[in-house]
Amino acid sequence: MFLTGRQADILELAKAEGRVLVEDLAARFSVTPQTIRKDLNDLCDNKALTRIHGGALFPSGNENVKYEARRSIAAAEKQAIGQAAAATIPDNSSLFINIGTTTEAVSEALLDHKELMVITNNINVANRLRGFPSIEVVITGGVVRGSDGGIVGEAAVDFIRQFKVDYAVIGVSAIDHDGALLDFDYREVKVAQAIIANARHVILVSDSTKFERTAPVRIGHLSQVHTFITDKCPLDNVRAICAEHDVRLVETAAKASRP
Repeated sequence: MFLTGRQADILELAKAEGRVLVEDLAARFSVTPQTIRKDLNDLCDNKALTRIHGGALFPSGNENVKYEARRSIAAAEKQAIGQAAAATIPDNSSLFINIGTTTEAVSEALLDHKELMVITNNINVANRLRGFPSIEVVITGGVVRGSDGGIVGEAAVDFIRQFKVDYAVIGVSAIDHDGALLDFDYREVKVAQAIIANARHVILVSDSTKFERTAPVRIGHLSQVHTFITDKCPLDNVRAICAEHDVRLVETAAKASRP
C-alpha cells in the first residue's frame, strides 16, 4: 500500500490516540469529510486501521498490520533504534537479522560496517546489504511469505541451527506487560526461537507501539535478551524485568532529549 502524506499522518494520530474521528480529521487537515472517509476506507481496506462509526481505531493487535503500513508507523523512531543497534555491533562480527521493519532499519544503519557476516530470513535485508563487498550476506531457505518477504518454516529453522553467531537482531510484533515477546505467525516464531538459541548476544529492537499491541504466539521472554533498544519504555514492570535479569535497556528518545 502506498500512503499519502495525509494518510501517514492519520495513521500516526490513530497510533498515538487509539482512534480518529472523521470530523476532527477534516478540520485538522482542512479537507472535506468525504476526503477523510476515503482515506480511512483505504487504510481500513489494507488493515492498517479498523473502521468504526464516525471514524477508525488503531488495531488492537489481534491481526497483523500490512507491511507497508507497518513501515510508516514510528518511522523516525525505528531509524534511531536502528542506529543505536548498529552502534553496538562491531566490525568483524557475525550476526542474525530476522523479519521486521525495525530490523530492516538496523540493516540500513550497518552499511558502513566492515567485514560482517549477516545471516537473515528477511529478503528485504538481504537485498539492502548484498551490494556492499565488506558485508557477506547469507540467506536462509524456506517458504517466502509474500506479504513482507520473510522466509519461514522448518527449512529456515534447520538452516539457522548450523550457525553460532556473535549477535542476533530480532524484532517482535508485541511485548506483553509480563515481558513475553509475541508474534502472529507460529512459523516465524520458530525461526526467531532458533535465532535466539544460536547467538551469543541477543539484541531486541522494538518501538514503543509494541507495548500497546498483543499477538497470539509466544517467542520467548525479555529475560532471554541481552540488550533491549526502544525509543521509550513506559512500563515500570518491564524496566524491573530488565534490571532483574541484567538486560541493558537503551531508550533512544531519552538520548535525543539530552542537551
